[in-house]
Amino acid sequence: MMQARGRLIGLGVGPGDPELITVKALRLLRESPVVAYFVAKGKKGNAFGIIEAHLQDAQTLMPLVYPVTTEALPAPMSYEQIISDFYDSASLDVAAHLDAGRDVAVICEGDPFFYGSYMYLHDRLAERYEAEVVPGVCSMLGGASVLGAPLVYRNQSLSVLSGVLSADELKRKLVDADAAVIMKLGRNLPKVRQVLMDTGLAERALYVERATMSNQKIVPLAEVDPMSSPYFSLIIVPGERWQG
Repeated sequence: MMQARGRLIGLGVGPGDPELITVKALRLLRESPVVAYFVAKGKKGNAFGIIEAHLQDAQTLMPLVYPVTTEALPAPMSYEQIISDFYDSASLDVAAHLDAGRDVAVICEGDPFFYGSYMYLHDRLAERYEAEVVPGVCSMLGGASVLGAPLVYRNQSLSVLSGVLSADELKRKLVDADAAVIMKLGRNLPKVRQVLMDTGLAERALYVERATMSNQKIVPLAEVDPMSSPYFSLIIVPGERWQG
């Protein structure tokens, strides 16, 4: 008799506040014999910190350790190739548990399909294994809530932009946007801030670091030190308020 394969479960665990994990994600987390999580070398990781208190002794922990954590690498090293090979290898490790009949819950800060690392495993494995994805509160919604900033009113549209884009691309997309969220700041902050000033949006823009986490920080955009802006920061340009 053939052994049943395990399920691949992508669990969104929210933006940082441990209470923002859903009831469903918590149930599946506790039921999974294997819990996998992405993490930088030598770190515990934000996602793991969110769920650590809920883990059972019998569960197998499976850290998936990034080989690099920055896109700026000396030639001839290619960040894209190194990371792609890493996801290939991580998928094989996860598949070994699935083939043995063990469910694997891959936890993901925020939402698994919103800039979530889980999606790269999903792309490689979901066609061969049963997969379930549990959505989570993503960072931009956590940011909007702590900033007290409604994102879009009535028929407005929201643009989610990467701070890695060139200044010209950012400017073009921001000019056309009713409202915007700019993510992946870090070293891109000076460029993004200048574009917001050039487009006349700087006064409307709101900045937050590590939204909903215990070390959350809200700072006026003009006062942010570009050398200390972390990866887990974002800028929200809310839609124009509608007096309904």
